Amino acid sequence: MTSILIVFPKMEDAKSIRNLLVRHGYDVAAVCTLGSQVLNDVDMMNSGIVISGYKYPDMYYRELYEALPPDFDMLLLASPRVCAECEREKIVCVTMPLKVHDLMNTLEMMCMNQARIKKNRNKKPRQKTEAERRIIGEAKEILMLRNHMSEEQAHKYIQKCSMDSGTSIVETAQMVIRMNKI
Repeated sequence: MTSILIVFPKMEDAKSIRNLLVRHGYDVAAVCTLGSQVLNDVDMMNSGIVISGYKYPDMYYRELYEALPPDFDMLLLASPRVCAECEREKIVCVTMPLKVHDLMNTLEMMCMNQARIKKNRNKKPRQKTEAERRIIGEAKEILMLRNHMSEEQAHKYIQKCSMDSGTSIVETAQMVIRMNKI
């Protein structure tokens, strides 16, 4: 679920947007009137979307956007003139007066994009620990000595066995080591 924060200079405007989002099934993590409040809240989150007006008592939307962590997106609700200024930046805009349909479609698109990015980030293989690298290295040495394989061939053999058996490469390497001790 994407974390959503709302920041508008008037609390009643921010609460109106929150109520609209809640009615459409979104969870809102925070409702703020200051950019500094948003920055405090995002420190405790990994990623999310900030729905924003263009000016708050302590800063403008651009200052807030530049201070946000890289995994946060901004959805700016502003006049067509202000939205035209954002065309070169990665700030998504919905022009005022606000059309609920436009807001919901845009927010849904942004949430889907955040989920896609998160999914792709999770697909990256984790780094192996030193102990795991040592186990794989020992298994490769056994295959190289016993079966006269090159290091590359031994590694590919362990990888293929791992994929065929549905086990991790470390578990497969451990099996090779155990089989050699028998």
